[in-house]
This record gives sequence, C-alpha cells and structure tokens, in this order.
Amino acid sequence: MGGERKIRLGVLGSGKGSNYESITQACRDGRLPAEVAVVVSDRADAGILRHAANFDTPARFIEPGSFRTKLDEAAESACVRTLVEARVDLVVLAGFMRILKGTFLAAFPGRVINIHPALLPAFPGLAAWKQALDHGVKVTGCTVHWVDQGIDTGRIIAQQAVPVLEGDTPETLHERIQQAERTLYQQSIAELILKGRVKPGV
Repeated sequence: MGGERKIRLGVLGSGKGSNYESITQACRDGRLPAEVAVVVSDRADAGILRHAANFDTPARFIEPGSFRTKLDEAAESACVRTLVEARVDLVVLAGFMRILKGTFLAAFPGRVINIHPALLPAFPGLAAWKQALDHGVKVTGCTVHWVDQGIDTGRIIAQQAVPVLEGDTPETLHERIQQAERTLYQQSIAELILKGRVKPGV
C-alpha cells in the first residue's frame, strides 16, 4: 500500500468478541493489512470490551436506548460520531445484535459488513444454527455479506460450509460455525482490501 495508511476497521459487537479477537490478532500478525481503530458495544458487560482492553484498542459502550432490536436516534448518532472520529474505513459487525437503520448506513455507504452463522439466504435472523438443526439440514455454515436495511439480506461476499454431524446439539454446531467464522471473516476483509473494494480514507 506504499505510503498510504492502513485500512482502519471499526468493530461493533454485543457478545464475547471472538471474531474481534481473531481479526485483531490477524492484523497484528500481518495476515490482515488493516488495524482495528475502535470497538463499540451496546452492552456494558460485553466480552468484546474486555478483549479490546486487553489489546489496548480504543473502545466505547454506547447506551442503546429503549428499543430491543435497534439503536435509538441518540445512540445511533453517538455510534456514527465515534466511528467517524476514529476515521474508520470499514465497519465490521461482529455479533452486533441491533438492526442498523438507514441513517447509519448512509453515513458509511457500501462500507458495512456482517457475518451470519448460516449459508444465506437460508436461516436469516436469530439462532441460525438452531434453525438449521430444527430443519434437519446436513450442511450449514457462515456468510460474510454487505449490510443493507433488511435482516441478513445484503449482497453475499463469501461463504464457508460446515457439516451438521450426527448427534450435534445447538451448542456443538454453533461452536464449529464460530470456528469457521473466525477464518472466513479475516480472509474476506483481506480480500476486499486487496481487490480495492475498501480503500483508506484521509
């Protein structure tokens, strides 16, 4: 990338932060030509915030407001402001359990990606691994996709299949899907950067 600065990632998460941890480690190992500029969570007790502290990544909890499935207007504005101030080039959703509205997406057009624990368009929404088990499928997996205003409806970037094994429980299947996620997310971000689909700002 010559004299250009590294791609700056803003990671949004609500949970334990395993994808954030693997992405950050890949950045520091040189496997991913990027850096995590900031972490934002809608949960004060989220594990992702503890991981961010361990990696010395700037992190912020933003009170989400009274809605259960989305950020309220003030929270959304605070989230956008935090990411803009961190000069983020790509917004990476890593287990972020809130729907992002048009105002947020308009602030980062074509620059928000998500990873979903199923082979979309199959099993969108919550607990996709449990949906897969309940339907009796033999193969499921994970999908990296661009985020639009629908629920897991954005254009697919990459997918990785994960077999459903005899005797799988929701917990064992979810764990194997998460292992696949950690590799696929890193690879997908790196490929987007190498192909010029994500470029450093100023």
